Amino acid sequence: MSNGRSRREILTGSSAALLAATLPACGWAQEPPKRKLGYAIVGLGSYATNQIMPRLKDCEFAKLSALISGTPEKLERYGTEYGIPKTHRYSYANYDSIRDNPDIDLVYVVLPNSLHAEYSIRASKAGKHVLCEKPMAVSSAECEAMIAAAKKAGKKLMIGYRSHFEPYNRHGIELIKNGFIGRPRLITSEHGFTISPNQWRLDRPLSGGGSMMDIGIYSLNAARYLSGRSRSRSVRWNRPTGPIRASATSRIGSTGRCASLGRAGRVRVELQLEPQCLACHRRRWLDRDGARDTL
Repeated sequence: MSNGRSRREILTGSSAALLAATLPACGWAQEPPKRKLGYAIVGLGSYATNQIMPRLKDCEFAKLSALISGTPEKLERYGTEYGIPKTHRYSYANYDSIRDNPDIDLVYVVLPNSLHAEYSIRASKAGKHVLCEKPMAVSSAECEAMIAAAKKAGKKLMIGYRSHFEPYNRHGIELIKNGFIGRPRLITSEHGFTISPNQWRLDRPLSGGGSMMDIGIYSLNAARYLSGRSRSRSVRWNRPTGPIRASATSRIGSTGRCASLGRAGRVRVELQLEPQCLACHRRRWLDRDGARDTL
């Protein structure tokens, strides 16, 4: 489900929410804030440079204040383009010195998944609020460590996942919750895109897994918030060899399956809410040298 909201609107809303947390409650209630949140973007890849940074200049409550990258050429190019002074351009080596820059209110971590925890925790320790791209991290232990670091620093930690806040999605949740379509028996969700070779998403140490650790969360979370099942009862992750590139299965609520095919960048989620119907829906998808089989 989508209501066509732009990335700018999402980013503006995130900035307003985080800025509200930094100001006295009475001041926020009386009038909108007079200052903009200063963002430091960590990681100057395609998403940051083509989606996030171009929109920040149009935000009412946010501005681009600093850049962090391991590539000097990118720091020079984008620093010049966006008018970021050299004092506000950082490498990963001197990243921790952002603590001394009062122009940085918030760090936006836009790095490969396996780096989310490290750079979010370091930002919290530097006394900055953190907005981290999804997925939050590659393990529950890393997620807990991120939360603990933010709490210890007295700063906010927010994950860049918006779908369950969008009006159309919220309306769908309410329709199901109120019984408008009756009692759901099966939820099937599919999400995928064609991915080109040599992307970090295909590098397991960087991505933390296949497509399940990337776009898979959309299908998985959709099944969860539409069903009202907020917890997974059991999870199994398969790493087969041979012709099957990547797969994952998980059980959600009563019974359910989640298949992630890394090579094709395709995810399939099935949530079975009526156990007696399980025999009708035991299916999985395999990717064999480009061919798709349904069992």
